[in-house]
Amino acid sequence: MSHVYELYYKAFETLRRVREVRSVDDNDKFCKIISQTLQEHLTVIPKLAMGIIECQSLMRPEETDKFMNTLLRSRWITDVEKRISRRVIAEQHLALTETFHSHWHFPDAKQNHDPNADFIGEVFLRCNAKEVVEECSQRAKSLAREAFGRECILPEVKLQGHLEATFPYILSHLQYIVGELLRNSIQAVAERYRSFQADKPPPIEVLVCEAPQHVIIRISDRGGGIPKDILPNLWSFGKGPRSQIHLENLVQVPKMAATMQELKASKPAIETMVLDDVGDQRSVDGSLGSLTSRPPNLRLGMGLPMSRVYAEYWAGSLELHSLKGYGVDVFLQISKLGNKNEQLSTRASMDAV
Repeated sequence: MSHVYELYYKAFETLRRVREVRSVDDNDKFCKIISQTLQEHLTVIPKLAMGIIECQSLMRPEETDKFMNTLLRSRWITDVEKRISRRVIAEQHLALTETFHSHWHFPDAKQNHDPNADFIGEVFLRCNAKEVVEECSQRAKSLAREAFGRECILPEVKLQGHLEATFPYILSHLQYIVGELLRNSIQAVAERYRSFQADKPPPIEVLVCEAPQHVIIRISDRGGGIPKDILPNLWSFGKGPRSQIHLENLVQVPKMAATMQELKASKPAIETMVLDDVGDQRSVDGSLGSLTSRPPNLRLGMGLPMSRVYAEYWAGSLELHSLKGYGVDVFLQISKLGNKNEQLSTRASMDAV
């Protein structure tokens, strides 16, 4: 906790000394400071989680959970959603500055077409749920093979519904949520049916449903459901029967950006790219991705609670229903950006009042 405090104090002292930005050169210097601060703060999430687990014997689990959620989600008065707010603003500024300096923005540019026209900073205007699910499922399967062995038969991911629907969203956030959900489902099915020696495990079914204001993604698996001792603490950052294991694993993760891209198998990972109308490619990892890596089988116990934080930050939701002995249904509701304000005050900050 003291490490996190020192990081924020250093950031405050650094930023308060920055003079008013009045020129492009001033902005470039400011961007260097922002970029350096973002990289330094990659240690915040694992350090916060470690601090919460270490405090279990000193505080009631409900209090530590409330503290973690408040830190993550707050408005300007109360840190991971507050942290997300600052990071989104900082990365958006860096992305817009990069676009401004791109060669096609100059009067004498030979290329008039902007290959990143579908982006406004970090926001991808034509985000497609089908493409995200396919990309994340490939990455999740690659990680599963690394964890279970190449001979392990993995479930197929079947997509149905409104597969052509597009909406504006920050890809790194959606990729993290969908990636974590698919990793959980693939792992559960693979572990359950590996002992059965079945020729082919049952598929994971993904349904995409588009409404005027939002998109709903339902992920259904037949991995046997969530164990009874885990279910009550599913959305908790610190408590649960496996918290000590998670603490030992967190020690091995010095940095964490909370993106799907940072989870990399030892083989070359699949790089998420977006093709524009003329075939140019743009990496959507951003400064949140490809900065850290950890073994694919290192479980931290943070995937679901972090996914819910990301979903609710953009006025969405994440709900899970477990059928013991059968499987799990997860419902992710994504609000189309531009329809609702950022949810900086959600249930965690309201509980803190």
